[in-house]
Amino acid sequence: MNGHAQTAEMKAGAGTPAVPQPHGWSDLWKKEDYWAIWMGLGVVLAALIFFYAGSSIKPIAVAPPTWVDFSEVSKHFAAKWTWYAGLYVLFIALFTISSAVMGFKAGEFIPGFTILFVISTVILVVGSWKTAIDLNLEPPLLALLLGMIVSNVFKLPKWLDTTFRTEFYVKTGIVLLGATLPFTLIIQAGPVAFLQATIVAVATFLTIFFAATRLFGLDRRFGATLAAGGSICGVSACIALGGAVKAKKEHVSIGISLVVIWAIIMIIVLPLAAKAMGMPPGIAGAWIGTSEFADAAGFAAAAAIGDEAAIRSFTLMKVVGRDIWIGLWSLIMAIIACTVWERSCSAGQGEKVNAMEIWWRFPKFVIGFFLASLIMTFVAMQFSPVEFKKVLTPEVIGPIKTLRTWTFVFTFLSIGFTTRFRELTAFGWKPLAAFTLGVAVNVPLGYILSVLIFGNYWAKI
Repeated sequence: MNGHAQTAEMKAGAGTPAVPQPHGWSDLWKKEDYWAIWMGLGVVLAALIFFYAGSSIKPIAVAPPTWVDFSEVSKHFAAKWTWYAGLYVLFIALFTISSAVMGFKAGEFIPGFTILFVISTVILVVGSWKTAIDLNLEPPLLALLLGMIVSNVFKLPKWLDTTFRTEFYVKTGIVLLGATLPFTLIIQAGPVAFLQATIVAVATFLTIFFAATRLFGLDRRFGATLAAGGSICGVSACIALGGAVKAKKEHVSIGISLVVIWAIIMIIVLPLAAKAMGMPPGIAGAWIGTSEFADAAGFAAAAAIGDEAAIRSFTLMKVVGRDIWIGLWSLIMAIIACTVWERSCSAGQGEKVNAMEIWWRFPKFVIGFFLASLIMTFVAMQFSPVEFKKVLTPEVIGPIKTLRTWTFVFTFLSIGFTTRFRELTAFGWKPLAAFTLGVAVNVPLGYILSVLIFGNYWAKI
């Protein structure tokens, strides 16, 4: 396996294949999307069961408090260390069992995750420091920076890649995020998010595709893979659409590398630009959701805004607006590839395009996101607004948010630990140029839509 293919696997989740795989009932326990649903919804249901039984999962959903003097941290851990141990056991049990069922080595995962958990704890402590908060050094950003420094200064053991399951962690976190977003808000935002996402996705896709194929003479399948990564859903789109049009594995890998490069740049640039321009958090989150290429990186950028409204609008824009198009987009491009690029398919001499491609390529974890939102919305309807704020939020939603924060820190650390700049720059300038032209269209168009056209709407999120 060449360097690009290795990079592809790391970015896609330490071993996720970049080619279509057989589908069936076994997907329910062999695919990380489904495991993200089972685990995320399991946490939500457990929180509700404990709540209705007169208790709460709040003790085990522990995280460092905001502190000024380090003695506060010492006192916190002296009082709560058993709950941190319990949280570690909970996480390692869930992620180890699921990873083992999906074919990863538990003997590699357990020590690797132990290291990941300890570093995440340190990052959450530093991120809770009042000075770090004032400097907008949110835990996700700290995790990303630390990971990149370590991975590019030291050579990490290959077996640690089993632990760096970027996509798995972020998908689980997104399902948990659904429990904190009312379904009524998702329905309300749907039309705006869909419209904005469609405009940006089509414009960016066509820009990258025609730049790659017409300006730089790259293969059409390669161009389509690059365009998908820059317009729909980053890494997942590169893998899904690359498989749908039968792109070469190295082309999928290069597309993933470019997504990672620009996603990292955007984590830093977009929040700084949004704050410099004085954007309200809701608008800033929508712009990030329109302009970022990867869910994990986008969450890091939205979190850097320092307001829950930014995370909400980002999620509505990116997950609701863009990610759920991946299945349909893959089907459309598969039809084009089969009937136009390979005319033998239309003549019955090759593979036929299966309409189930929409379902196969659809990011299943999005279903978990919607279900978590529906469940919590139904529960919230049983309470008055005052009871919701004083009872349900601290006992149920607050702990779920804390667990979500942990999964996101795991995500950003994994991104950092698997981002090796030498590998990311090991391709020619043409793919980079085509992708960069897409960025040049994507970011300003996202700004126009998020700020000038739909700004009043996003500001109220």
